Order: sequence, then structure tokens, then C-alpha cells
Amino acid sequence: MHRESIVIVTPAFAEANNGNWQTARRWARFLSPAYRVRLAGRWDAADADPDVGGDADLLIALHARRSADSVAAWRAAHPAHPVLLALTGTDLYRDIHTDPRAQRSLALADALIVLNDFGARQLPAEYRAKCQVLLQSCSARRTLPRTHRHLRALMVGHLREEKDPQTYFAAARLLVRRGDILLDHIGSALDPALGAEAAALAAAQPNYSWLGGLPHAAVRGHIQRAHLLVHPSRMEGGAHVVTEALRSGTPVLASRVDGNLGLLGAGHAGVFEPGDAAGLAALLTRARDDAAMLPALLAQQALRAPLFAPQAESAALHGLVARLLGHAAGGLATAPPDSASPGARR
Repeated sequence: MHRESIVIVTPAFAEANNGNWQTARRWARFLSPAYRVRLAGRWDAADADPDVGGDADLLIALHARRSADSVAAWRAAHPAHPVLLALTGTDLYRDIHTDPRAQRSLALADALIVLNDFGARQLPAEYRAKCQVLLQSCSARRTLPRTHRHLRALMVGHLREEKDPQTYFAAARLLVRRGDILLDHIGSALDPALGAEAAALAAAQPNYSWLGGLPHAAVRGHIQRAHLLVHPSRMEGGAHVVTEALRSGTPVLASRVDGNLGLLGAGHAGVFEPGDAAGLAALLTRARDDAAMLPALLAQQALRAPLFAPQAESAALHGLVARLLGHAAGGLATAPPDSASPGARR
């Protein structure tokens, strides 16, 4: 029986091992039972040779700006074959407003995906009708035992401007006298200057620990053991680490940006303004001193957590792909319930 084929293009390929690559790999796993799927870092006319899988029926591209050449080449070579474009945080909150190549990708795509509930409102009005929310999933994990001797906060994010680690650094400095509030940080130094700042802070005060980049299994273990996940991003499309906290029973403190509230819910209580280190420090202090705060956050998050189950993401992705390829929705294979999520560092 003939199986239609799909090319998934992600500019961050396996060696990057970041969120975009893991999203692409997870979607490939979801779609493989029903389609022939190939992952690639780019697509151009040379890939139209069937021997290398270029005769695909659908292109799924991650990142409007960084995959712009692939989207344009596909549309030129395959005017009748659909393009599904997934928009990242830098797409939604910067590039589609300023970059002509990202804007061209929006126009060429047949359908758009945003990764948080509020993402579509960043799109020009003429593109909103072809946009669908697809919430990223991960497996559920049990909550691991947590000590009462101190509060352990955790930030998971590479050291780069968009993730705003400096707000986390500043909150740690404000809490230097609180030996019962510890701030751990997992992430590689993509910006060497931020890496130097993290190393200096870890050497200067004992309440902040920079753990560097870690394998995904270790990251998830840290999330399960932390009292709180802190996500201070200034620009976010829908961070998988927030999903992992939701699915691990770990309360989240996050910056008040659409990419975070579009996962946590508009009424999430644990929010602070972007860049507000004093606000973050106050929330961390309250989380340690007010016994009711963490249970209240968990009760809120428990209502959202089922939205991020793998079977929900897989069903939504299959339905969208089926519509683009002209199938009746439904009846397509999905991933097994609660399949383990692939590893990533963010």
C-alpha cells in the first residue's frame, strides 16, 4: 500500500539537541505509523530526487525565518503540494513583524501552527484563519520527594538573551541572605558573556548553582525534584520545559508573556513582569514562607496538565496533516499513550 511522504525541516538539527529539533523528532515519531517521514535541516530543488526522499507530499517547516529558503524552494518546485509552517517564539514576537523572509513564509504556507493558546493573536489578521494551536506534549512523571529544609528553584534554559537568565541572576543576588532558598540553573552558555556571568555568580554566592548543559533524562529528574520551575523568558513560543513541569507536578513561576500564559493559562498566579527580578525574588520568598502558595499553584496547573498529553498532540497533528493532504479527519494512527518524550536541552 502506498504511504504518502512528509519532509520535516528544522534548522536546528540533531547536533543542536534543542527544543526545535526535539519537536521535529517527536512529530516524526507521531506521524511515522501512517506516513513515510524524513527529517532534514533544509530542502531545495536538488532534494526532488525520489532516491533521497524528495518526492514528498507535504513539507512541515519549523521557523518562518530560518526555514524561509526551504519553504520558498518547496513552493516553487511543488506548487500543488502543501506547506505546514510551525512558528517559534522568535518568529511570533520578532521576525514576522520585521523580516521580509519570515513574512514571505507566512504568505506561502497553507497552514500555520502556533505552540501556545495566545500565539495566533500575533499574526496579521489575514493569516489567522489558517492557524491552529498545537500544544507540545511530554510523558507524565511522578513527583519526587522534596526536602522541607529549603526551597529549591530551577531554571532550565540555555544562556542567551531571549531566555533572560540575567533576571534569574539578579533574583539570586537579591536573595543572597536567604540560605533556605536555592537557585539551580541548567543550560549551556550559548552567549559566552552570560556564561561568564553565571560562573562568577556561582563562585561568589552559595545560593546559586550553574549546572551547565545536561542530558534530557537528568533535566527531567531535576524538574521532578525541584520545588519550583522558574521560566523568565522575554520571548517565548511555547517552552517545552514548562510543559515538562506541568506534567511532573512541579509549580511554575514565569514571566508574563504570551508564550508562557498561553501554556499556563491567563489566570496563572505565579507570574512576574519580564525583567522584574524583584518581583521574581518576592514570589520565591513567598513560596518559601507561605505554606499555601505551592499547593495553590499545583491546583491551577492540574487543570491544564491533561492538555499536554502525547495522545492529544498526536491526534491534533494527525488531523491537521490529514486535512492538508485531503483526507477525511480521523482514523489515523497515533502514538501510544504517554510515550516517553525525546531528550532535549533548552
